[in-house]
Amino acid sequence: MFTNFLISMPGGSEWFLIILAVLVLFGGRKIPEFMRGLGRGIREFNDAKNNVKKELEEGMNEKDNKAPAGPTTTQH
Repeated sequence: MFTNFLISMPGGSEWFLIILAVLVLFGGRKIPEFMRGLGRGIREFNDAKNNVKKELEEGMNEKDNKAPAGPTTTQH
């Protein structure tokens, strides 16, 4: 499965064509703006992911800290 991933990765000439296409489509002035937006989007995604992870961990800790109330038996 990992070898299929390695085979599908673009090589040197493919990267050159991809970069050339990006330059043609966006132009030299738009690329920094595009990269800033991409970085901002990745940062927001990571922040949201970390918040969800934190909330799940807090919920698990809360659940673990609560002692289960077992049935009490009284002897007569």
